[in-house]
Amino acid sequence: MKPQRVRAIARKEFIHVFRDPRSLGMAIAVPMLLLVLFGYALTLDVDRVPLAVWDESRTAASRELISRFTGSCYFLLHDYVTSYGELERAIDTGRALMGLVVPREFAQRLDSRRPAPLQLIVDGSDANTATIATGYAEAIARAYSQEVQFRDIRRQGSVTPQLPIDLRLRVWFNDDMQSRNYIIPGLIAVIMMVIAALLTSLTVAREWERGTMEQLISTPVKPPELIFGKLLPYFAIGMFDVLLAVLMGEFVFDVPLRGSILLLFVMAAIFLAGALAMGLVISIVAKSQLVANQLAMVLTFVPAFILSGMVFAISNMPPAVQAITYFVPARYFVTLLKGIYLKGVGLGVLAGEAALLVAFTGAMIALAHWKFKKKLV
Repeated sequence: MKPQRVRAIARKEFIHVFRDPRSLGMAIAVPMLLLVLFGYALTLDVDRVPLAVWDESRTAASRELISRFTGSCYFLLHDYVTSYGELERAIDTGRALMGLVVPREFAQRLDSRRPAPLQLIVDGSDANTATIATGYAEAIARAYSQEVQFRDIRRQGSVTPQLPIDLRLRVWFNDDMQSRNYIIPGLIAVIMMVIAALLTSLTVAREWERGTMEQLISTPVKPPELIFGKLLPYFAIGMFDVLLAVLMGEFVFDVPLRGSILLLFVMAAIFLAGALAMGLVISIVAKSQLVANQLAMVLTFVPAFILSGMVFAISNMPPAVQAITYFVPARYFVTLLKGIYLKGVGLGVLAGEAALLVAFTGAMIALAHWKFKKKLV
């Protein structure tokens, strides 16, 4: 393999990219746009849940309880209602996700030291949000119940009992419990996989459609030289995208980067080379830009987004689907990114994932070399 020929092919590809604004826009602008859109729109944080309240009691005790809900960052009081009909309309129209009903005898039952029931009506159409919001409501009600109980004990002159369990919570790696802190690193992997495969999936297919492949076949250029020459320009553009994504994560989304930035870029380079080679394989097999584009989306975006563990925990998936995720290279890169970003760990912990990425890249480059033949058929 002669470096001069690789350089000539790379120069040709660079010229094509810079002369085609659409390719350049896809290479740089689209990843940044996806990062901004997904970074702000894709969130699993549940807060400011719209709440409708029907306070039949209208006492100091009921107002104190309601203030616990409205005073937290998890609930936002939408409106006070005066009937079940109004409460039902508020939930049906989506103006409220939850309805809190305080019975008329609420304060009297508390004063007489009897259980005081509350009714919580939840819109379960979004099961995940409803489950989390219900947990918040139960925690607020439980804390209020304990405070009322302790207040009654102190009023009687008794010693306030100690709770049998003293749970002291400490969150590691994501102190603020912000979903963007683990979504953004995973999103970098998904965007890199999709864009890299889409870019190179059109290279060889474009040569076939424009009739220039015959000219390349007639030259002394060997298959490895053609493959590496076509990968180099997109590799440089992809690494520039990685730099922009890291800077946006740091200065736009305030995602902490606790690990080695050098390790991050080395792993990104390995993953990017494999993704580019995978796109090249698709282009070689398809020989059509339209077919190559569609195949690239099916083989990159869907598995990387759903099966990589970026959003959906792999441990919660059925065993058969978990087995499939082992064949998704984005899974290992997402694990590497989250480990470097949030945990600050190195190869001592992530050596297995790094080795599998190296194996993926080597396999894709070897497959591209095997599939590309200097023949017209």
